[in-house]
Amino acid sequence: MLHFNPPMFKLPFFRKLSDAQIQQIHAASLEIVERFGLYVHDDDALALLKKANVPITDGNCAHLPVALIEWAYKLAPKSITLYNRLGQPVMPLEGYNVFYGPGSDCPNVIDLDSGELRLATLKDVADGVRLCDALKNIDFIMSFCLAGDVDQNLLGQLQMREILINSIKPSIFVTTDFSSVEDIITMAEIVMGGEEALRQKPITACYINVTGPLRHNQEALQKLLYLAKKGLPTTYVPVVLRGLNGPVTPAGALALSIAGEMLGVVLAQLVREGAPVIVSGGTNDTVDMRTLVGSYAAPENRVMFMEMAHAYGLPIFGLGGGSDSKLPDEQAAAEAALTLLAETLSGAHLIHDVGYLGSGMVASYEQMVICNDIIQWIKRFTQPIEVNDDTLGLDLIAEYGADGQYLHSEHTTGHFRQDWYSQLFDRQHISGWEEAGKTTLRQRAIVQTRKLLEKHHPEPLPADVLKGIDQVIERARQR
Repeated sequence: MLHFNPPMFKLPFFRKLSDAQIQQIHAASLEIVERFGLYVHDDDALALLKKANVPITDGNCAHLPVALIEWAYKLAPKSITLYNRLGQPVMPLEGYNVFYGPGSDCPNVIDLDSGELRLATLKDVADGVRLCDALKNIDFIMSFCLAGDVDQNLLGQLQMREILINSIKPSIFVTTDFSSVEDIITMAEIVMGGEEALRQKPITACYINVTGPLRHNQEALQKLLYLAKKGLPTTYVPVVLRGLNGPVTPAGALALSIAGEMLGVVLAQLVREGAPVIVSGGTNDTVDMRTLVGSYAAPENRVMFMEMAHAYGLPIFGLGGGSDSKLPDEQAAAEAALTLLAETLSGAHLIHDVGYLGSGMVASYEQMVICNDIIQWIKRFTQPIEVNDDTLGLDLIAEYGADGQYLHSEHTTGHFRQDWYSQLFDRQHISGWEEAGKTTLRQRAIVQTRKLLEKHHPEPLPADVLKGIDQVIERARQR
């Protein structure tokens, strides 16, 4: 039996599962992998499992022994640090540290000028990345949207180029094929100064989506084995769509998804002991049975993933800040705030898909800016207060008494800036709001977005590094 020992949480904390329930779900996952097995559609992965004496039935159905799973989870690193492209360690994925970033796969974007939906372009990727680089509460980068105006065979490479140019922050990348993973890692190695330099200071991690928990596609397995061999971090996420490719009940969907994750952790360690793997804790998505549209903001699929991942003690890939609304409206703000708060209170290390709209189909610049302020509010909310002689202020109370005016005291002027002051949310008098044009939150977010895009320019890549990246893309184009 795996030893569950979650770290002490220092901030407000919410749990759904008891320790006994966590153990019960874990036991169910072990039964799934042993009893039903997992179909492995890659010869190299299958060969690794056979070498480890994993029973194989039906040609490629692997039945993972409990002892092998325990061995792999013991070896997998409990902490992964991501670096920015300046070589600074900025994201230690451990304990209950929480970091926030956008998503990557929205085919549409809300035009900043017209407010209308349109297909996303490579310029939107560049602008979205640069905007996220400028937003202080966005910690890591994804491509923001999918560029529909470029050769789709080069989509991953071209989007990674924009990520490296337009941000210094760590990134999570997604690709549609294996060869682009090799190119993207080569690009990252050029930026950091070589293969070993990138392994020592990883600036990016690959987000691997798997066909399903019981059926693991060749492309996902090739990516996993390649990155594990290089000792680079990757996620491995077999998603259960509740009621479609797995049980509709949260407990059953959770157990099934974790069973799929177990294969990823095992294979990574078979390739390279100590290979860094980021898990989701058993991602399962709620599907609205009235429309069969997946819900990004459903209350059912929250927190429990993080509890399971923390029980295993591995770095965690979370999800929050998205909305099923098609516009940055009241629903979008409410769902973004609720999901971001829930994921933060559960201690998700990497909260991605911040700013997503339209159930993962729409990217919005202004929604990213709104979410940036929501995250700042959450950070202040979860920050512990200081209790000491100065903050208690007993001498101050003795001096000013019942009728004193504290506004101009040195104590007030020395401490008031510690409170949260939004540059976006309105706190004016009604008259001041009217004089400023009676603007809405979305209107103010659009103004702020334009200012950031106009003024913010991240530190450029050296000319020789950029030339090397472009050579990688040109080779891919010729290939």
